[in-house]
Amino acid sequence: MIKTLFSFVYFLSVSSYLLAQPALKKLWQTDHLDVPESVLIAEESNTLYASLIGPGNHTATDGNGSIAKLDRNGKIINAQWITGLNSPKGLGEFKDKLYVADLKELVIIDIPDNKVLKKIEIPQVGMLNDITIDPHGIVYVSDSKGGKIYCYKNGKVEVFLDGLVNPNGLFAADNGLYFLDSGSLFYLNKNKQADKIAEGMEKSTDGLQKDGDNFLVSAWIGVLYYVTKDGKVTTLLDTKAEKMNTADFAFDRASRQLYLPTFFKNHIIAYQVQ
Repeated sequence: MIKTLFSFVYFLSVSSYLLAQPALKKLWQTDHLDVPESVLIAEESNTLYASLIGPGNHTATDGNGSIAKLDRNGKIINAQWITGLNSPKGLGEFKDKLYVADLKELVIIDIPDNKVLKKIEIPQVGMLNDITIDPHGIVYVSDSKGGKIYCYKNGKVEVFLDGLVNPNGLFAADNGLYFLDSGSLFYLNKNKQADKIAEGMEKSTDGLQKDGDNFLVSAWIGVLYYVTKDGKVTTLLDTKAEKMNTADFAFDRASRQLYLPTFFKNHIIAYQVQ
């Protein structure tokens, strides 16, 4: 009887864990886009923004980068909405402004006027990568090669956190900042005390989004993970064998749709997270 009861309880616990893990269903794939690195869902419209690194060296100051606009069905509205960037990566939006991490510059775009307002050079950085913006409009930018996270507030850029290895994906919340660093997920509270939530992922951890209390994480090499709040890591997608990168994705928690840029495969794929 005890053995039967134990087996039943074990079955229930395993079943509950499996049911809690989402699965992916492919919805659509865009036409060709020149090296898409990051996708952002527009706040007030049925639009997606995508940073396109463009042809050539993806770390070069060559002016080949751009920002594209797409609809939520994958139709490309304008692949060259904003041009003249270098190697644009992370994107963030706040009050009609689009913020772009572009190598050593933080670029600010006026969305209604469709133009670049300002390019703020940060010459000491290695390579700006991801962006997140908190509810107060403070912009956080990761410097992957420099091992730092910067913040932009009141018109000034300053170092927010240093001593990191390869910081990339960021997610600002009311209670602090979540960030990825070389295969691990961390939570940083308001006192800048960091706690490790999960580890053991590919070292090229890239995109980060929250799903309730849990997380979605991509690694650029070609893996998408689901991470629970207590640090359990599950692989949702592994495209390493196909040599398809999984870069800085967007996730709509209402529709549960995920928009994944594939970098050198030159398209964006949408998935339903089931």
